[in-house]
Amino acid sequence: MSKENELLASVSDVSTESEFFSPIPKGYKKGKTRYVFVMGTVMSGLGKGIFSSCMAKLLQDKGLKVAPIKLEGYLNVDSGTLNPFRHGEVFVLDDGMECDMDLGTYERLLDQDLSKANFATSGQIFSAVLNKERHGDYLGRDVQMIPHVTGEVKLKLRELAMKSKADVVFVEIGGTVGDLENAYFIEATRELAYEEGPGSCCFVALTYILEPKTLGEQKSKAAQLGIKQLMQCGVQPDIIACRAGSPVNEKARQKISIYSNVPFERVISLPDSASIYMIPAMLRENGLDFQVIRMLKIEDRINLQKERREWGKWCDFTEKMEKMDRQVTIGITGKYITVRDSYASIINALEHAGIALGCKESIKWIDTTDVDDSNVAEALEGVDGIIVPGGFGTRGTEGKIACVKYARENKMPYLGLCFGFQMAVIEFARNVCGLKNANSTEIKPKCSEPVIDILPEQKEIEGLGGNMRLGGHDIDLKPQTLAWKIFGKKDSVRMRFRHRYEVDPKYIETLEEKGLIFSGKAPNLPIMQILELKDHPFFMGTQAHPCLTSRPLRPQPMFVGLVAAALQRHYPDEKLPDCEKAVQAVK
Repeated sequence: MSKENELLASVSDVSTESEFFSPIPKGYKKGKTRYVFVMGTVMSGLGKGIFSSCMAKLLQDKGLKVAPIKLEGYLNVDSGTLNPFRHGEVFVLDDGMECDMDLGTYERLLDQDLSKANFATSGQIFSAVLNKERHGDYLGRDVQMIPHVTGEVKLKLRELAMKSKADVVFVEIGGTVGDLENAYFIEATRELAYEEGPGSCCFVALTYILEPKTLGEQKSKAAQLGIKQLMQCGVQPDIIACRAGSPVNEKARQKISIYSNVPFERVISLPDSASIYMIPAMLRENGLDFQVIRMLKIEDRINLQKERREWGKWCDFTEKMEKMDRQVTIGITGKYITVRDSYASIINALEHAGIALGCKESIKWIDTTDVDDSNVAEALEGVDGIIVPGGFGTRGTEGKIACVKYARENKMPYLGLCFGFQMAVIEFARNVCGLKNANSTEIKPKCSEPVIDILPEQKEIEGLGGNMRLGGHDIDLKPQTLAWKIFGKKDSVRMRFRHRYEVDPKYIETLEEKGLIFSGKAPNLPIMQILELKDHPFFMGTQAHPCLTSRPLRPQPMFVGLVAAALQRHYPDEKLPDCEKAVQAVK
């Protein structure tokens, strides 16, 4: 072992004697875990998370244990306060971590629940470094970007490797090479590759090939310059994935290969795809999965029998996508409808349910700002079912309530998520229970009949985001209800939450007497979490966000129920299974 490696191996936390500063978790075994770093050039939004998760899935199918992590350059400690217009949906993990929507892509493709260990922002990294400095952990050394901040990044990656016991950790760096906030992330990956040694790491650069319509040919110069920036950071890419609207021609790939020192067979074309679920096959056809395995020297760890079995399941799923002979239209009454990424998990959950039932689902986006009882039928024209999703604020709430009323009275399949659950309670209280002033204190703080309010124990928690009910919680299910049946007749189910307001317990008895069924509640607490109606094709609401746990091969039962009921409405002359039977058939 070289002197440098001896010093690195001996550093468990901090040393004032060596310049080889690299905090290493106790018990970490160098070489056990390999790393794949995925970064982008030219522009953001190239699909780094999709590429990384699809590649991770291919390795996972081969019997390897994988663990993803997203490194975000922004200074926010989490994604909880980010505007969906600017950054897409906030994805909530089971442990309550509010994070980037790419974590949803990882969970769906890998079919595994992630945690805060799989997500890091600059805000988290800098906070950790400053806290250590305040506690004297650096023993009087001047605290610098290198080695202390980069050391914290490496520590985060190695801790994930140990916690997950992964064969391969996939590291996605948000944004692009050249972004000022990403410089220390890239430097940290360079250092880690140096410390781990040859064959330990694989660097993947996603780039974009321009194709100006006025020129009629593909141009690779912007891609070349972006890759040059990465190489100037001391990182030699091993694979370059060329994103474009159409297949990247051989000439453009040759130019990039020569310019970047990357073998031509590892400069691959990744054109736009109709579905992200087709991308694993694209990577596999390029042989990229075995390229990565050979570079990381882990051929002896793969299980080809498992790969054949898992790939067969995936092919069965993607083949269903090409054989969908029915179609339904689902209306989504959203606040952020101009940015589809704001509802990425809902869109995916609908797609999973549709594929399982053999139907395409088209979405009608409905802005409820100007919707009321007089024009709601027009707004919902051509819709087979509706979703009122989560959201914050007062804009469009009366329009959403009008949509709920229409769905209830006209037997239209309805699914309310979080805020949509609350709107269903308010509508029922007003129009069935006779509580004409029923409202939420979020919408009208001084309303006389606050059927939706912040519970007393929540009010005691101060600070924006501090009094949110976040993450996974168990829900007790009421026997013989629709919720109990579609969740497999279990006593309880676990779903993820992100909200402050609840049904005020003093109104529960009144609502139930008039026919509203609370089929799910928090264990040992008067917190209502699922509602439904009898004598309705499908009318359900949940305070949770069930879309967050939908998976391609395991569609979420509530979404399956909604789509099944919508199919029955769209094809009334066909003998299609009701929502309960459809869910059982999918399982």
